[in-house]
Parts: sequence; structure tokens; C-alpha cells
Amino acid sequence: MCAKETDPKYRPFCSKRCADVDLGRWLKGSYAIPVAPEEEPTEEDPPLPH
Repeated sequence: MCAKETDPKYRPFCSKRCADVDLGRWLKGSYAIPVAPEEEPTEEDPPLPH
């Protein structure tokens, strides 16, 4: 998070604070990977198996 040297106790972070900041970002969805919306099927497309 802050680019300081890592501490073996908190690896890969330098401190508990940086680890907690990273966890908070994960929980809020800040690291979500954007995806393209799926196309709507047309009448010509065969039905999907269930």
C-alpha cells in the first residue's frame, strides 16, 4: 500500500494498518474486475441447456 519494505509478520504488507486498508478495499469492492455485459439472445439463437 505505502511501498515500504515488507515485514515478515505482515507479509506481503509492511504493517497491520496496510493489511487492514487492503482488506477494506476488497470488502468494499474496490478491486472488482469489470466485465462486459452479456448480449441478449436473439430469436435465431438456440435455447441454452439448463
